[in-house]
Amino acid sequence: MRPVACNMLEHFPLSRGEPAAEMEININCRLAAALAGRMREAREDLTRRWLERIVARVEIDPNRVFPTDDLLDHVPLLMDRIADYMEDPADEISADAPVTAKAIELGELRYSQGFDAHEILKEYEILGGVLFAFLVRTVGDIDEECTRPELLACAHRLFRAVAVIQQVTTTHYLRLAAERVNEREERLRGFNRMVSHELKNRIGAVLGAGQLLADPDISADPSRRERFSGIVVDNAQAMQGALENLIELSRMDPGMRRQRNVVLPSVVAEAARQLREMAQSAGVEVRIDPEVPQVEVNAAAVELALTNYLSNAIKYSDPAAVPRWVRIGGHLEPGGELVVEVEDNGLGVPPEKRADLFTRFFRAHGETVTGIEGTGLGLSIVRETAEALGGRAWAEFDRPEGSRFLISLPSRRAEDRQAALPQADGEG
Repeated sequence: MRPVACNMLEHFPLSRGEPAAEMEININCRLAAALAGRMREAREDLTRRWLERIVARVEIDPNRVFPTDDLLDHVPLLMDRIADYMEDPADEISADAPVTAKAIELGELRYSQGFDAHEILKEYEILGGVLFAFLVRTVGDIDEECTRPELLACAHRLFRAVAVIQQVTTTHYLRLAAERVNEREERLRGFNRMVSHELKNRIGAVLGAGQLLADPDISADPSRRERFSGIVVDNAQAMQGALENLIELSRMDPGMRRQRNVVLPSVVAEAARQLREMAQSAGVEVRIDPEVPQVEVNAAAVELALTNYLSNAIKYSDPAAVPRWVRIGGHLEPGGELVVEVEDNGLGVPPEKRADLFTRFFRAHGETVTGIEGTGLGLSIVRETAEALGGRAWAEFDRPEGSRFLISLPSRRAEDRQAALPQADGEG
């Protein structure tokens, strides 16, 4: 490269107080056009290098870094737009609607996958490093006249373009995170109001029954003593359930993915053990599929989902059904996603109530089935737990009776994803 003087002040005069950096961006440089052209030609290789560097740093399936062709196709688009901006800084990258849309879409994807904000920043830092390293390797092979200020301006344009895209992605990610925080705070406030009211009533019932038990006439009557003792126990159990729900709601955050992992059959067995007495009292048989996959799961999240699903299946079992049962099963999808399900032959859910099942405080049978305590928060907690881990929770009603409640969770371990392949090959 042969340095040639460039009369920048003549063509780009500085206004009073204008930083020199703003002027340098607009330097007309033929080297920039040549470098931009080389970048466009190498965009597929640059995309591959970026993906390899990202995959090496995150604990997700490489195919989930950009899980759709549409998202993967946006990477070469970003490369082209960065090259365009290097060549002509007047072509402002932030004004490009397709690029902005893809950057927003990436922010939404990373949020749903449970990325931290610093991981997004690192992702774009890696992109800038990959592109800069490419330019360093390429610039010596280009025979174009260029001054040192022009060369620095090319580097400045590159990193500004990456920074603009990074800002759009990160801003959208943080907006989603802020919305989730606000929604959780509102949910906790509403739940606190409801719990305060319920606990006040429950405590009143316990105190009243306890005072009556102290009455010699009542304590001497076994039937009356049993009745008021039952009031104390029932209300104490209801208070315990409400407080446990409050604790679980306060724990809903992406940090859950750092909790301990346990193989799924052990979690299933533990959930069934916790509800054994409840099932026996209701005459419900708990069945566990023998082919539950031997994969590691977030113990707290899956146990929370299963105990909620199981307790609902037991509470709303069909008195007319013989036998009454609930089944726990699970399988790996071909892509490695784990699906866990709880199926029953109970009362089911009326069609008009199904859309609101996972809404907080909603009880599908609150008006038709009496004698069953609950806050209507269990399913909403399950849904948010699954979503916090990059999965989902839903229900299916494809049988004449009963229902099936499911959760899906992404598998981040390579051996678990590999375990899904033989099962996929054996499907008809």
